[in-house]
Amino acid sequence: MHSWDDFRYFLQVVETGSFSQAATKLGVNHSTVSRRIQALETVHGVKLLERTQTGYQMTDAGASVLEMAEKMQQANLAASRILLGQDARLAGEINLTMPHELFDHILAKPLREFTDKYPDIRLNLHVSKGLRNLANREADLAVRFTESPPDYLIGTRITTMQHGFYKHKDLAIEHSTPLIVWQRDKGIPHWASQLKSPQVVMQVDDLQAMYSAVAAGFGLARMPCFMPDIMHNQDIERLPARLPRSNWGIWLLNHVDLRHTARIQVCRQYLQQVLNRHIPLFAGERS
Repeated sequence: MHSWDDFRYFLQVVETGSFSQAATKLGVNHSTVSRRIQALETVHGVKLLERTQTGYQMTDAGASVLEMAEKMQQANLAASRILLGQDARLAGEINLTMPHELFDHILAKPLREFTDKYPDIRLNLHVSKGLRNLANREADLAVRFTESPPDYLIGTRITTMQHGFYKHKDLAIEHSTPLIVWQRDKGIPHWASQLKSPQVVMQVDDLQAMYSAVAAGFGLARMPCFMPDIMHNQDIERLPARLPRSNWGIWLLNHVDLRHTARIQVCRQYLQQVLNRHIPLFAGERS
């Protein structure tokens, strides 16, 4: 009889296709992963994984237990969330995720003040573009830009965001408008129709990179107002064009099972207070 841990190693290798990447995610070394998988295969007399040119792939035997192993994982995570949801201590870890632009320019100092106030709470911060899987405890609390969060999360929309056209003050746009757009944009974005002869000169996949490109004079960009406005760069100007308010909002989210966890409640309330103070910034009222 093997414990859940043995199958956890198997699932991580299936997910990553690599013993070394699985080891990194599990916080162990490569040899530990290899030894666990080998023990699981030996006791049952089957090969669960085979090495290919693109990484480790499941054998038929591995595929036959995959769904059951995934159900074990979900049950284990659910049990963990239920127990954590009853934790009344203002101590322990909080896995916190947010876009790095929010952390860098708005929340870094307040979060340091939070840990001064609650020294027994340790924050594990993940700054990322995507929404980390709160169901799998990749994060306990998330601050996210999104239109609508997943149903299994409970949350508060702090506010919706205002966008504006921003450019370097020396960039001439009387005859044509060089544009900085997102990687996902195909061709000239619809919002550029009100600009003179728009032409895409750069695509980016990151808001900080978009701001830096505007500051360097590459072109004009449609950005959430909070980013350029908080930088106080006198060389960056916002055009007077009024754009409709975005459907995208700033959400504070956590899994429904964690709504009564004391340390998550207190951190959530603190973050909400801080973000509420910045609503005029997100609403574009500073420029």
